[in-house]
Amino acid sequence: MRYTLGCDLSYEVKSPTVFIFNVEVARLARHHDLTERLLISPDHQHRSYTVPDIRNRYFSIDAQRGPLNIRYEAEVTLDVFRADPDSIQETPLNQLPLDIMPFLLPSRFVPSDRLAPFAVKEFGDRPSGHNGVTAICNWIYDNIDYQRGSSNEQTTATESLIKRAGVCRDFSHIGIAFCRALNIPARFVSCYAYGLEPRDFLAVFEAYLDGRWWLFDATRQANLDGLVRIGVGRDAAEIAFASPFGQVEFGDVKITIEHADGSPELPGRTTDAISTEEPAPNAGAA
Repeated sequence: MRYTLGCDLSYEVKSPTVFIFNVEVARLARHHDLTERLLISPDHQHRSYTVPDIRNRYFSIDAQRGPLNIRYEAEVTLDVFRADPDSIQETPLNQLPLDIMPFLLPSRFVPSDRLAPFAVKEFGDRPSGHNGVTAICNWIYDNIDYQRGSSNEQTTATESLIKRAGVCRDFSHIGIAFCRALNIPARFVSCYAYGLEPRDFLAVFEAYLDGRWWLFDATRQANLDGLVRIGVGRDAAEIAFASPFGQVEFGDVKITIEHADGSPELPGRTTDAISTEEPAPNAGAA
C-alpha cells in the first residue's frame, strides 16, 4: 500500500536552542520508492545522520529566538511481511545475535529487572513465541486504561503499571518490560499510523522472535499493516520526535497519513504476524 504522510510542528523559541528531530521515514528495505521534502521556516542549515543497521534518521538545527516551523512531507510504499503467528517461536538465548542482546536489558523507562517477578508470575504459563507476546498485549489491553494526560515524558513502565493507566508510549513500555523480563528481546517503535484517530505519532513495540522483529500494539488503536516506521530504540528516550536543548514553547503538532490514491477505506484488522524488517543477517549465530 502506498501512503502520503507527514507532520507539521510549531515552536516559539525563547533562547538559542539546538533541536534534534526524528520524524523522517526510516530507510528500510520494505519502505519502497520513498520521496520526501523537508521545509524549515525560517530557513536554517541542518545536519543529518542515519544510524547504521536500524536506519533511524535524525536531523539537527540551531534555532534562534522567534517562531520555528518544521514541515515534513513524504510518499512511500509499505511492503509488510506476513506470517502465521502459530509458526513463530522464541529464539533461544544462546542463539541470539549479539547485536540483539542490548534489547534484553533494562533501560531508562523500562526497568524490566524490577518487573521480572510480576512478569514471571503473571505470564509464566503463557503460550510460547508470537502467541505469547500477543497474550502479554491482551493482558495490557484488559488491565491498563488508555487515558490521555495520565502520564508524561518521565513516566516509567513501573509507574504506569501501578497507576493502571497510560497512553501508547506507556503501553509499549510495559509490553517491552514484560518481554525483556521473560528473556524476549523487545524495542520501542515510533511510527505514522494509518487509521489512528485522532492523528498523532503512534508508539508500538517489536519483539525479536525466530530471527526477525515483529510488530505489536497493545493499545489496538491502529492496524499493524498500516504502520510506517520512523525510529526504534531501547525506549522512548532514544527516539523522541523532537528534543530541544534550550527554552522553547511547544505549539501545534499536526500529523497526516492517507492512502496515496485517495481511498478512504480502512484495512480490516489482520490476524497475521506483521514485520517491516528483513531477517537478521546473523540470525541463529551463537
